[in-house]
Amino acid sequence: MTRDRRRIIKERLLRQIRMQTTGSPADLAGLLGIHERSVKRMVSELRDEGYNIVFWHAGNSYVLRRDYNEVAV
Repeated sequence: MTRDRRRIIKERLLRQIRMQTTGSPADLAGLLGIHERSVKRMVSELRDEGYNIVFWHAGNSYVLRRDYNEVAV
């Protein structure tokens, strides 16, 4: 995967996370046209970049967490 493609996919991933419409990692992988493991790796990279991303099981979506006690819903 080229650096530009990776950047574009991470931007799309972050957009879906902000809208709280990612679905499961497998669903998101299908949407982005990448492997599920790549989704998990990119989420980890975004966390390393300072985004507080968690998987919200009740909503079946990755979300940006506002603080330690409240999920951004």
